[in-house]
Amino acid sequence: MNMTQIFKDNGQVIPATIVEAGPCLITQVKTESKDGYQAVQVGFATKNKLSKPLAGHLKSLPKFRYLREFRIKGEKDFSLGQEIKVNIFQPGDRIKATGVSKGKGFQGVVKRHGFHGSPASHGHKDQLRMPGSIGSTDSSRVFKGRRMAGRMGNDQVTLANLEIIQVDQEKNYLYIKGAVPGARRGLLLIQGPGEFTIIESSQDTVLDPKTAASQQVAADQPDEAKIKNSTLAKTETVK
Repeated sequence: MNMTQIFKDNGQVIPATIVEAGPCLITQVKTESKDGYQAVQVGFATKNKLSKPLAGHLKSLPKFRYLREFRIKGEKDFSLGQEIKVNIFQPGDRIKATGVSKGKGFQGVVKRHGFHGSPASHGHKDQLRMPGSIGSTDSSRVFKGRRMAGRMGNDQVTLANLEIIQVDQEKNYLYIKGAVPGARRGLLLIQGPGEFTIIESSQDTVLDPKTAASQQVAADQPDEAKIKNSTLAKTETVK
């Protein structure tokens, strides 16, 4: 994923993240009668080698790097190898983006929690960025949840109410207003309103925008696909 600026006719400048989605293919359809619940498994991004069990599972399908499963409601007509594309998104759609934040390693309390530190005078030598007291000594232990130094980042983060500014169907790019969690080439899940329904047409796969439910999408950053409900994607640098 990469960030850019979009210039409006009125002179407004909007910061945006370029996300490329897909191609995402349905690799498995689970049914209530056979598996006990209804879901579809979606594959995204290919790699050179697969383990034997995974190769047998995918069979004639591409060698997908990522497989994700999405629950569905009601009877849906999904088939193996069906493609989910990005044209189901429209400018103005409100979405949620879920990804893994950048890892920053072991950090102190000033950077990790925003502590102000100690005064730089009056006997505070070598104590400027120390955490200070960690509580009473009567309990003889440190209470759970105490803010201290430790690993920072590399956590699952979800940003809600993000807006899609543009949809580039030729390059399969989504322009999302603001920033999204994670680094370049990171896997990203995009969720938007609507029910996961694929309508086959002569050219493109389209999602019915009138249905109401929660839709989950897996979005990527550079590749080809279109997703509005349940799909997978990965972020990459776009030049």
